[in-house]
Amino acid sequence: MTPLRWGFLGAAGIARKNWAAVRAAENCTLTAVASRDAQRAAEFIQACQATAPYATPPRVADSYEALLASPDIDAVYIPLPTGLRAEWVIRAAEAGKHVLCEKPCATSAAELEKMLAACRAHRVQFMDGVMFMHNLRQERIRALLDDGTSIGQIRRIMSSFSFRGHEGFVGKNIRASSALEPAGCLGDLGWYCLRFALWALHWQAPREVTGRILTGGDGTSPLEFSGELFFADGVSAGFYCSFVTPNQRWVNVAGTLGSLRMDDFVHPFNPHDSAYQLNDTPMTVKICDCPGAHDQNISKAQDVNMFRNFAQQVRSGRLNEDWPQWSLKTQIVQDACLKSASAGGRPVAVPPF
Repeated sequence: MTPLRWGFLGAAGIARKNWAAVRAAENCTLTAVASRDAQRAAEFIQACQATAPYATPPRVADSYEALLASPDIDAVYIPLPTGLRAEWVIRAAEAGKHVLCEKPCATSAAELEKMLAACRAHRVQFMDGVMFMHNLRQERIRALLDDGTSIGQIRRIMSSFSFRGHEGFVGKNIRASSALEPAGCLGDLGWYCLRFALWALHWQAPREVTGRILTGGDGTSPLEFSGELFFADGVSAGFYCSFVTPNQRWVNVAGTLGSLRMDDFVHPFNPHDSAYQLNDTPMTVKICDCPGAHDQNISKAQDVNMFRNFAQQVRSGRLNEDWPQWSLKTQIVQDACLKSASAGGRPVAVPPF
């Protein structure tokens, strides 16, 4: 398979991790990086080359426009702030570039629908950057949730994803900016909680949701948020996300016959063996036999699989119609949670997907 040639439209912190992931995926290569100015892109390339070098270093693109016009780029990764993503996803689609977009994908479901319409019109693949969907553990969890005996019927899902921001986080980090990241911690962290619940329940829409901004919201985006999703037949999902409490990234699924827990459903603590507990029994999923205990560039890590799977889909010549819909459904529920919070936590109905 001819490697899929990537361009990075931005040099955000998460792009450093994905630089290494592209390098480790045998069907991908990184061709160019663009940033707000060429010097920043050059510094990004130099820093990444020092830890995960390419034989031929990616070049600096003079601008976002120049990168999209490049004939030697097949796909773009877009880690720009949420408030800027719609314009550049649409422009990438118009340039015939496939799109891997960070989350939350847009400032609203209506905006995301326009982005996805552009991708469909220009026959380019769209996918959001939720890495855990590509973890080999996810396949094992899906089988357990569906076998009818390990968990039974799901009744309740609980999840929490948080980290404590550094001193001055609100004034210095764009994730606290209501203009650039209007959903705040709900979009940055809660997106994962919502995604897991929707995925676990086979993408059925909740009947209604409630949301509360616990911290923030006064001239800033949400810094601490809790929400509840209510589905048919009394099934429910609750979540908490925060920039003000220390690291958590756990999920618990309770069913009529058993329960399942992951302490690290977003980012596995051990990149070589992903763990989970079924009815308090520890289980592991072997990801890769690696020569070095601290080798992070392992061939089947979830971030590497994300780029590998994307490239395989593009090279198949067929568009994956599910991936864009997963993004849209997550966005719809996120929007409803934020709408509820802005109305003092009153329930907000969600139409069927």
